[in-house]
Amino acid sequence: MSTQAWTFTIVGLTFALYVAIAIRSRARSTGEFYVAGKGVPPLANGMATAADWMSAASFLGMAGLISFLGYDGSVYLMGWTGGYVLLAVLLAPYLRKFGKFTVPDFIGDRYESKVARRVAVFCAIFVCFTYVAGQMRGVGVVFSRFLEVSVEKGVLIGMAIVFIYAVLGGMKGITWTQVAQYCILIFAFLVPAIFISIQLTGNPIPQVGFGSRLDGEVGREIASGAPWLLETLNQLHDELGFKPYTDGSKSLIDVFCITLALMVGTAGLPHVIVRFYTVPRVKDARTSAFWALFFIAILYTAAPAVAAFARANLIHTVDGARYAPATIVSDQDKSLPDWFRAWEETGLIAWIDKNKDGRVRYRAGAAFGDFEGSNKPAFSDKRGANGERMVSNPPSDGPNELYVDRDIMVLANPEIAGLPAWVIGLVAAGALAAALSTAAGLLLVVSTAISHDLLKRGAMPNISERGELMAARIAAAVAVVIAGIMGIYPPGFVAQVVAFAFGLAASSFFPAIVMGIFSKRMNQLGAVSGMVAGIAFTTSYIIWFKFIDTAPDAPSRWWFGISPEGIGSVGMLVNFAVALGLRRFGAPPSAATQELVEHIRVPEG
Repeated sequence: MSTQAWTFTIVGLTFALYVAIAIRSRARSTGEFYVAGKGVPPLANGMATAADWMSAASFLGMAGLISFLGYDGSVYLMGWTGGYVLLAVLLAPYLRKFGKFTVPDFIGDRYESKVARRVAVFCAIFVCFTYVAGQMRGVGVVFSRFLEVSVEKGVLIGMAIVFIYAVLGGMKGITWTQVAQYCILIFAFLVPAIFISIQLTGNPIPQVGFGSRLDGEVGREIASGAPWLLETLNQLHDELGFKPYTDGSKSLIDVFCITLALMVGTAGLPHVIVRFYTVPRVKDARTSAFWALFFIAILYTAAPAVAAFARANLIHTVDGARYAPATIVSDQDKSLPDWFRAWEETGLIAWIDKNKDGRVRYRAGAAFGDFEGSNKPAFSDKRGANGERMVSNPPSDGPNELYVDRDIMVLANPEIAGLPAWVIGLVAAGALAAALSTAAGLLLVVSTAISHDLLKRGAMPNISERGELMAARIAAAVAVVIAGIMGIYPPGFVAQVVAFAFGLAASSFFPAIVMGIFSKRMNQLGAVSGMVAGIAFTTSYIIWFKFIDTAPDAPSRWWFGISPEGIGSVGMLVNFAVALGLRRFGAPPSAATQELVEHIRVPEG
């Protein structure tokens, strides 16, 4: 079968499985809709948490960024992995013992304030919609290539699928769907990684192959002799004018701030925290955290290997290749492979023949167009003399003729390596599983924040359970539509958008939750003021440097050299400082609340 036929078959079967699980696990009460009736076994909850956690940013974006950033991409590995450890040890058991459905529920009750609850609801919705934009963007990228539709139409298809199992099943349906999605996404990530590791290094374990010598037919083509993989990448980068793959260009303070923002942002993400309410006991929350970390580590330890394999194969197959096969004059000459032409139709990879030699020159420097801003090239069906795509805006003066969207590296990796069509279809199914699982969890947080925290615990305290469940489903449906719009018009690459969401969570939720657990004196005035100050500062900084001051020299104006991806760590400090400074001007928490704070920190038994 063709690649498209395999993709239709595998993706269709997995979607049918998700919908069947959602229908079978349909929520029939608010308890099942919000927290799956608190009846999920720890092992299954660990798988569901891993699927919820490993979004399109983990499956697609992280390896894609590492592929292009090299050493600098390690901040995503350290931040997201370390953050989950922080969440599992520092927050999860205490929040589970508190026993509330949602993070706004915890903040509202802990600080004895409807205002605090509303501020937390706003922060939850804001963070979740920023995060979900990256997931829907990932869905659109997958569909644009394998269903041969535009990215925008791909997002619409993803919206329809999420609508079915998020709106019908609630947390109960989402949980069991995510168990299936984890199995699919981890299998889809590891199978091509194992095959390509064997091709390049002769070692079937990607994590070991990453640090091995190049071997096998493909490996010997990429480099003469049998040098180390990373050594070869450094040499290739030097020859093409890039910095060595294992060298970093980010400042130490920016690396630290991005890593910290991702870590504490993890501990403040509401869609991950709510997972610890779905198990029967506090002990089960700790056990499921262990399983989730184990399942997450399987993918995260393989991601650097996938990134390095993809980078080496891309340079080997594309640099110096001719577009038009008719111009090939010798066996040593090479033409661009079929996978390049297939991805070119999506507008996510392209080249312009600046020096008119008919070859792709992949070099350090600007390619053409500002692909992170509003100046994206408009591709046409017209071709130049050597087969290059024509664009509406002129190319830059930089030496690079090739543009590659970072979000396609994992998806295109099997095609670049020449793997069978069924592997390509499997990777597409895995990418969709990763994006849709997280999107569903985020949209559920939005719907519960509106139906439970704003309506049931606020504007409509006498609403019936049936009415609350209906409100939750309507809110989820509206959230799906808004998420789709944000996926069509994202503010950056998948992993970048997700990094912004983590920064917003770090600057808003993390301090309020930590102080709510470990400080009996923290009160409403301090917590609310801190959340508002933290998220306002972080949002303003991101908007300014991502949408207003977008000049090439903008990094020279970053505060202390801290990028928008890392500013959430500063926002967190602003939150702590404002909260601790203003708490003295407010009334202390009630004796009952102080006793409750003491109670949740004491182990049961």
